[in-house]
This record gives sequence, C-alpha cells and structure tokens, in this order.
Amino acid sequence: MTGSAKRRLHLGRVRRAIQRDWQLWVLLLPALCFFVIFCYFPMYGVQIAFRDYKAAFGITGSKWVGLKYFEKFFSSYYCGRMFANTFLLNFYGLLFGFPIPILLAIMLNQLNGKRFKGFAQTAIYVPHFISTVVLAGMIYLFFSPTNGIVNHLIVALGGKSIYFVLEPNWFRPLFIGSEIWQNAGWNTILYIATLTSIDPQLYEAATIDGATRWNKIRHIDIPHLLPIAVMMLILNCGSLLSSNTDKALLLQTSGNMATSDIIGVYVYSVGIAASKAQYSYASAIGLCLNVINFAIIMLVNGISRKISEISLF
Repeated sequence: MTGSAKRRLHLGRVRRAIQRDWQLWVLLLPALCFFVIFCYFPMYGVQIAFRDYKAAFGITGSKWVGLKYFEKFFSSYYCGRMFANTFLLNFYGLLFGFPIPILLAIMLNQLNGKRFKGFAQTAIYVPHFISTVVLAGMIYLFFSPTNGIVNHLIVALGGKSIYFVLEPNWFRPLFIGSEIWQNAGWNTILYIATLTSIDPQLYEAATIDGATRWNKIRHIDIPHLLPIAVMMLILNCGSLLSSNTDKALLLQTSGNMATSDIIGVYVYSVGIAASKAQYSYASAIGLCLNVINFAIIMLVNGISRKISEISLF
C-alpha cells in the first residue's frame, strides 16, 4: 500500500470516528479552543527571547540577537545562587510537603462520623482560599519579634526573641511550612476521590479475614493510591525550578536575601519592573526554565516507567 493510500485510509477512519461520536467532539471543542488560543498561539511570542524586543517595532521588527540574553543570564554574578535557592526551595517543599496530603487523605478515609469528617475536610480546605498577600501578612504578624505569638511563646519558655523574617536560615522553613499549611488539605481531594472509589467489598473481605485497620491501609489503601501518587510526583517534579514568586517577593527582606533570592523574583525585578522592562531578558530566562523543567519531567517519567511501570506517557 502506497503512502497516499495509507493517508486516505487514516483520514477515512478519522472521519467515521467523528461522525459516530460527534456529540463527544462538540463537548471537547471548547477545551481544544482554550488550549489553542491561550497555550499554543502565545508560543509565537517565544521569539522575543532571541530578539532585542522594542514595543515600537513589534516582535518581528525587533533586532535578532540570538543567544545574547541566555549568555547574559548564565554569566550573571548571582546565577548559581539563584538556581540553588530555587531548586532547594522546591526540592524541600516536595520532600516534606508531598506525603502530607496522602497521609491526610488516609486519615480522613478512616473517620466514621460523617459530620466530623465533613467538618475536618472543610477546615483543611479553607486555608487554600487565603490570598498570598494575606498569608504573608499573617506570617509577619505571627512571627514578629515584638508582638508575634511565636516569639511570645519562645520568651515564655526561657528563650530569646528571634527576628524570623530577617534570618536567612528561617526563610525556607517559613515559606515551605506556610505552603504546606495552605495547600495540603486542598491537595487531598484527588486522593480522597481515589479512596472513595475502592470497592467496599475489599474492606469487608479484609475484616472477615481478621485484618486490622493498619493492614487495610497497607494492603488496600496504599496500593490504590500508589499510581495516582506517582503521577502527581512526576508532575510536581516538573516544577522544581518554578516557585511562588508572589510569596517569595512578599517575604523577601534585606536580611534573608541569601536564601530568598530565587529566579522568579529576579525575573520580576530585572525583567518586568517598570524601571527596567527588559522583556527579552525575562523571556529568555523563562524559556530556559521551561526547557529545564521539561527535561526534568521527562527524566523522572522515564525513571518511573522503568522502576514501577507507572508513567504519564
């Protein structure tokens, strides 16, 4: 069969599939339009990273400079520190924050009282809806060296007041701890949905066989959660160089600059701030990070596929 004949056969199959399931394609159309308009069309602007972009000349009218801004970023004095700070902030956040939603979901699944279970779920979901600005203000209030409740407790126990937001060593614990408190409950939704889809007959059979609550968690809950947990881990690994820039910017002070100086804050201050407006430079840094994140997610996905036979693709 020739190549043209194969193409006609393939197009015929696609046409018949669309005619057979046209209702499903109509439902899918808005989502496809969304991704095309907001995800694929903007990729035209990626070339800004390779041009000396001037708004007056437009994208195509601006001078082509190639890898100039990539070289500028990698040769900058604080490039190594920014990469290290960004990676460590996300790595520690993933290390300490990823297991907590799974543990919360397992504990919530073990609750029998519907009212208390509903109250507990609502209580851990609420912090997710607190804005970043309000959360940063809460951190400044709670950890204030003069009026903060944390320092009052430290002094009451015989310790000395600590100026947490000025200490470089405390930036990551404050950032990661508040991130876990705010989002751990919300991230349990997917795991709770997985646990509620388990056939109740499995628990009944385990009870008849004399299984304890821990045995049920170990042999029923965890095996069902493992595939979705691995997939979420792979997705999270694709963000190891992407941080909550708004929060880091709000928590950054002159004292904690050594650990709070991450790439996102640098892009904002150097590339986007009105006083500098180096859009090409900011685009080059963003493109570089996206390529590295993509490489990481591909690497982790490949490792997961070989080790556990669980992968995204």
